[in-house]
Amino acid sequence: MFDSFSNKISSIFEKLYKSGILKESDVDAALREIRVALLEADVSLEVARKFIGDVKEKAIGQSVIRSISPGQMMTKIVHDHLIELLGRSAPPEISRRPHKIMILGLQGAGKTTTVGKLARFFSKKDKKIVTASADIYRPAAVEQLRVLTRKIDGVIFAPTKESISQICESAIETTKNENADILIMDTAGRLHIDELKMNELQQIQEAINPHEIFLVVDIMTGQDALNIARKFRETVPISGIILTRVDGDARGGVALSLRAITGCEIKFLCTGEQLDDIEFFDAERIASRLLGMGDIISLVEKAQESFTKEETDEAMKKLQSGSFTFDDLALQMEKMSKLGGLKTILKMLPQSKQLEQMMDSRNVSDKTIVKNLAIIKSMTIKEKRNYKLLNGSRRRRIAVGSGTTVPDVNKLIKQYENSLIFFKKIKKNGLGKTMFTMGR
Repeated sequence: MFDSFSNKISSIFEKLYKSGILKESDVDAALREIRVALLEADVSLEVARKFIGDVKEKAIGQSVIRSISPGQMMTKIVHDHLIELLGRSAPPEISRRPHKIMILGLQGAGKTTTVGKLARFFSKKDKKIVTASADIYRPAAVEQLRVLTRKIDGVIFAPTKESISQICESAIETTKNENADILIMDTAGRLHIDELKMNELQQIQEAINPHEIFLVVDIMTGQDALNIARKFRETVPISGIILTRVDGDARGGVALSLRAITGCEIKFLCTGEQLDDIEFFDAERIASRLLGMGDIISLVEKAQESFTKEETDEAMKKLQSGSFTFDDLALQMEKMSKLGGLKTILKMLPQSKQLEQMMDSRNVSDKTIVKNLAIIKSMTIKEKRNYKLLNGSRRRRIAVGSGTTVPDVNKLIKQYENSLIFFKKIKKNGLGKTMFTMGR
């Protein structure tokens, strides 16, 4: 979502770091570049102008020019103002049972899928969920939500009824009967803002009395998202916004404008097509990612969801004992893919731009993982367990079976061998001595 903007901002601050002592003209030039980057990212002119004005005022007040580390000081000021612009959203508090959430938005924004993702998000926090669909116009929407609900353990789909009022009654009754923690109510999508369907939203709101009303906005709509949010907020009291398709190639600046223009906080980001691809919107973490400072906390949280401590300990034991097989390696690769792939992981690390460039120079990408998985799957059970069986003829057979080349197979085997050697040395000498001897 913010790739282009983040790259430009990182380049601007690289210049500031290299400059050492900054003159006022250097700061002005950097702010002009940041302003252009904001506008190119689709941030509204009003928001961009105020942002630059606030940063400049703070920069001069903090004596950035005379600072010991002017580049770092400037980065901190921009970082703090980005957080202020994005807003510090608090995680949803499920203090009342049942906690009722109403979802609305334009047709095609991804509302129904978002309901499924929210259900998955809360179910992982040991909450019992009921989902319901108040879309009486599109039968496929009802069936889609029913299918999504079946995929999530502990989530119940409320029975469908003929009228809006009956659907709301059924949803509340099901929630009470199931002793559920949360009710998530989907609503009909709108191709445009029309009075009839807006009145319908008010009817649903009055019937279920939701604690939260989330507007789902497709990031690809750009500046139109601001007008959409305004219109919906005139009808119902929206408590938060969920952005979808943030993994696409949209410029993403609308996310920086939404709160400032509408007053609505962004609550969640939908980062992909899978049910697990949703994350709480944390302004501080997003601001850090934008400035190339990484987001280690989010990476650790994602890793904890994919890798249990027992699995990690078992993998380490196998590596150190030399019993780590190609099957184990394939499992680790698949887990990494669940984290979002190399690109997603790199974005959460400090100096992600430099790391991406290094990976590109070595032709390492998510395609490499796919290729390596294909190679491993083309091995026999014995070959996976004992790589020493992999002679020339076997390697040629594996290359043909996986649609790769013999050099590709050789490269993977070499990496595997190096990993075993590295971890055996760690067991014998400890990490510090191993790193020293291997670096000589």
